[in-house]
Amino acid sequence: LQISGYLNLLANTIDNFTHGLAVAASFLVSRKVGFLTTMAILLHEIPHEIGDFAILLRAGFDRWSAAKMQLSTALGGILGSCFAICAQSPKGASETVAWILPFTSGGFLYIALVNVVPDLLEEKNPWNSLQQILLLCTGIIVMVLLALT
Repeated sequence: LQISGYLNLLANTIDNFTHGLAVAASFLVSRKVGFLTTMAILLHEIPHEIGDFAILLRAGFDRWSAAKMQLSTALGGILGSCFAICAQSPKGASETVAWILPFTSGGFLYIALVNVVPDLLEEKNPWNSLQQILLLCTGIIVMVLLALT
């Protein structure tokens, strides 16, 4: 098996850990924020997990092993949630989310922009670049609108 498969599993476990942190911390804020965060992460995770499954297949895993390994990385999310809950400050949930949500949000933005911006800079067709920028802005607007409701 290629080392890229195992590196992908490690990265996916860390990614799931931060997702667990974000979900648990957002539920500490309110149910609404918790459900919105959960939905956003689910929408992100579906194509992400399919892509990771394909990476594992290409790295030499058979389908059953790849599925089991992908499922095992989900434990990172559970550990992240447990960590966020256990890290609650005696002063209240606001002390906990004061560092968890900015940490996870910054990490998600960094990863998204590191993946998006280089592709935008290499794009030769201005129409494709404009479409990608418009979709990125649409996503930001949707998040703002959901936050305001």
